[in-house]
Amino acid sequence: MDTAAFAETRPAPAQRRFGSPLNPTIPDWRGRRVWVVGASSGIGAEVARLLIARGAWVALSARREEALRQLASECTGVGGAARAAGTAGTAGTVEILPLDVQDADAVAAACTRLREAWGAIDLVLWVAGTHSPMRAQSFDLAAARQLLGTNLDAVLVGLSAVLPALLAQGHGGIAIVSSVAGYRGLPKALVYGPSKAALINLAESLYFDLSPLGIGVYLVNPGFVATPLTEHNDFRMPALIGAREAAIATLDGIAAGRFEIHYPKRFTSWLKFARLLPYRLYFGALRRLTKL
Repeated sequence: MDTAAFAETRPAPAQRRFGSPLNPTIPDWRGRRVWVVGASSGIGAEVARLLIARGAWVALSARREEALRQLASECTGVGGAARAAGTAGTAGTVEILPLDVQDADAVAAACTRLREAWGAIDLVLWVAGTHSPMRAQSFDLAAARQLLGTNLDAVLVGLSAVLPALLAQGHGGIAIVSSVAGYRGLPKALVYGPSKAALINLAESLYFDLSPLGIGVYLVNPGFVATPLTEHNDFRMPALIGAREAAIATLDGIAAGRFEIHYPKRFTSWLKFARLLPYRLYFGALRRLTKL
């Protein structure tokens, strides 16, 4: 594959006009080299399935090696060529790279292995994260630190490995999955919300640095998605969607070159509006809506 593929599809920063894509677009996933971190379940697993079916070269990373192997076996046949209905002969290949996302040495080694095997990495999709409801009345410092370690510190670990590779290539991109919970403070999100708010700010800051160099930064902010992380929520989740629908929206947004990809819009658009409300109105509205 041509290692300059991303360079061929990105608009020069100086040529971008209002309404044009903020990031490199991806007209075809065939042959694209994509590293999915957090691929063992939920959105990450569904994104990986779609990418493989669409002909991408996909590396699967997460702590649970058995889950990654099961996913790969569902998608791959002899020789590692992925099988998908209606896509025989066009699907991609799979690499399995189990790791702990907080282990800097393991993440760096995986990145190096992929660059040696593939020549370059076209997109890193960082989906890994966790969720733990918490309120002030039950604040737990150890649980808070564990959540921040997975949701925020691990992303920084990933950047320490990935950024030098992308800068050396001069093309490619990184997509960070955050959450609409990072837009404003929410009940039961005492630590989860701040961890996601930090990722939103991080992605925005990365864009300033990387976009002029032709490197894409994609921010993914899902609403409620049916995954193992949300199945134990004890409250109504408005506009809940499936992981497959979320994965499709994620890849469609990246392919279109959008900076922020948020879904489902019937829910996330209201949360975007709520960001503009003064605190008195915002606090009152959330209390009435959530009963919390």
